[in-house]
Amino acid sequence: MSRILIIEDEDAIRRVLIKIIKNENSTYAVEEASDGQEGLEKIETEDYDLVLCDIKMPKMDGVEVLSKVQSFKPEIPFIMISGHGELETAVEAMRLGAFDYISKPPDLNRLLNAIRNALDRKKLVVENKRLKKKVDKSYEMIGESDATNLIKSIIEKVAPTEARVLITGENGTGKELVAHWLHQKSERCKNPMVEVNCAAIPSELIESELFGHVKGSFTGANKDRAGKFEAANGGTIFLDEIGDMSLSAQAKVLRALQENKVSRVGSDKDIKVDVRVIAATNKNLKREIAKGRFREDLYHRLAVILINVPSLNERVEDIPLLVDHFSEMIAAQQGNATRSFTKGAIDLLKSYKWTGNIRELRNVVERLTILGEEVISENDIRLFANK
Repeated sequence: MSRILIIEDEDAIRRVLIKIIKNENSTYAVEEASDGQEGLEKIETEDYDLVLCDIKMPKMDGVEVLSKVQSFKPEIPFIMISGHGELETAVEAMRLGAFDYISKPPDLNRLLNAIRNALDRKKLVVENKRLKKKVDKSYEMIGESDATNLIKSIIEKVAPTEARVLITGENGTGKELVAHWLHQKSERCKNPMVEVNCAAIPSELIESELFGHVKGSFTGANKDRAGKFEAANGGTIFLDEIGDMSLSAQAKVLRALQENKVSRVGSDKDIKVDVRVIAATNKNLKREIAKGRFREDLYHRLAVILINVPSLNERVEDIPLLVDHFSEMIAAQQGNATRSFTKGAIDLLKSYKWTGNIRELRNVVERLTILGEEVISENDIRLFANK
């Protein structure tokens, strides 16, 4: 049911508007306010899907109501009702964020179309927010251990800056999650975050992947192609497993960081880029530097901020929260009821050595939700955890 608020100081026009809206759809819940101040108070305490607001009213005019609501509930569409001689004010309201405006006396078809379109837009806004929360939740950092809270604290301080970050840790500890949090909490969050798994790309192709190439630069280069650095312009590039990058590619990355420029393979033309670089590795880069497999100058460029993500065995107190989180997420994906775990089952999980870290724990929880009983017990753990 859509809730609509009419803010109008003329009783006759309010009655007409209510009648038109009710005739259009009897399921609409229509409320009214006789002046701007009353309307604002209603919006502050109630949730509405649409507001029809007169412009010229006592106590507070419609433009002021719109301006105030934009500061705390910008998702509510406003249709402004303008009288004779108020066209310029109506246009100004549109600039402030109003969805549409209707002249008095209201044209029936024009009004109903505006209402339908405004309600459709509100649904889209709500759905987009829901999807964004769903995406964000997939990268939510779960845990309240000292180690996890320290990482959260560092992210809060570092994310709003432009500092480069190097994330270290074993496989499966959540390095990618940290990178996504850094991007989502940064000023660049509205621009793309481009991920590159350096270990998954053959060494002969990594430069083309990162910096692009021009047609004819090598066999199979049938057309010009932009690289990941260009794709991430204005946003963030996440270089995962950077310890596996070839030395020649490392040299080009170093130049990109020093000069904010890249050149495509086969071209001598420089392309300016504005990217924040976040890198991650499961290797000891200082050891790789000593063996001549990683450039020391690149290491120091990347490791302005160093975040080490500890293994799950170093933060076992996070396991109950992680189990609950994975259980709810997997149940939602599969359309099943969320499984609960007995205290004994949780204690048994906490006693294991997790060589695959959080990724391994998630796989175990998924296996248990499929094969175990409705309440997961110690016996289920022993049967299906494969530990």
